Amino acid sequence: MWQQTLITLRPRPRGFHLVTNELLESLPQVRSCRIGLLHLWLQHTSASLTINENADPAVRRDFERFFNRMVPEGAAGFEHNDEGADDLPAHFKASLLGCQVTLPVSDGRLAMGTWQGVYLGEHRDHGGARKVLATLQGEGV
Repeated sequence: MWQQTLITLRPRPRGFHLVTNELLESLPQVRSCRIGLLHLWLQHTSASLTINENADPAVRRDFERFFNRMVPEGAAGFEHNDEGADDLPAHFKASLLGCQVTLPVSDGRLAMGTWQGVYLGEHRDHGGARKVLATLQGEGV
């Protein structure tokens, strides 16, 4: 079985957001997959996808603080600022974290650890809706 779905995530403010449930709501076919892989590809250069802590929202706030210190806005020596001061830092953060994750599927569920979830890193002040191309490969239940 191969299935592909383009998912539009609702707009979010700058920061790190747990999007596991929103993704799964758009992918009911995962429930009928006995064994497989779900590949998620974010179609943007100023946002990111990563896997991390799904319970304590302080972790997501700390991620935002860390990456803002690591890649500050207004640093001298860079040219690209066509869309504002947050533009190039957003591209750097997206490259550091990446735009894709691949997750195992087992018995109709994502086979993540108890405390794992999918994060959308929104690195722009006004990034808007984000598109994720989800490709599910596997065997049915």
